[in-house]
Amino acid sequence: MIIGNGLIANALKNIDSEEYVFFASGVSNSLETRSSEFEREFSLLKNSLESNNDKKIIYFSTLSVKDQSKQGSHYVLHKLSIEDYIKKHSENYLILRIGNIVGKGGNPNTLFNYLKNQITNNNRFVVHNKARRLLIDMDDITRFLKTHCILLDNGIVNCAFPYHYDLKEIIGAIEKKTHQKGIYSEIDEGDFYKVDFGEDITSFFSEVSPEAYLETLTQKYI
Repeated sequence: MIIGNGLIANALKNIDSEEYVFFASGVSNSLETRSSEFEREFSLLKNSLESNNDKKIIYFSTLSVKDQSKQGSHYVLHKLSIEDYIKKHSENYLILRIGNIVGKGGNPNTLFNYLKNQITNNNRFVVHNKARRLLIDMDDITRFLKTHCILLDNGIVNCAFPYHYDLKEIIGAIEKKTHQKGIYSEIDEGDFYKVDFGEDITSFFSEVSPEAYLETLTQKYI
């Protein structure tokens, strides 16, 4: 069972199963502040748990909970509250804390989509030199779940390609694919939070280099 209709929900259709509840409905804007939006997701989650207590729930959280600069944000506090609720009220769950998703369509304000659009439209933008980001191909989330759903119980998995990309690495890969130069200025700012990855994720990506992974993303999604 898949709950949701966005990028994640659509990508999971090939692995949908009556054994699991893939909860892929939620607040998509990390800058959201309206309590009604967060309450809507919480209410839907509670109802889903109550109606499907015989199934394993897969919840999609965010690696932003590791970002010290966002600890007080409505979005991060909300995600942590839901994680805590699931741990207390579900006997069979898996929580995936996701990095910056790259996929077909989706939110135009995701990091990859934003940079792609700025470069291809010749828009000026600002690059924070100290920022580092974790990327994940939506197809890899699906592949990981297909092989690990049954293996991982009652835990939290940090889910992203295990490499912290410099923003200019990502920009360079997009420029190479589009044959266009980004028009940007640089400032000596930006956030960087360290994420530790478990053996399940590191072994899953063990045969791919950071350069090859980034090139694959640009080939697939530009």
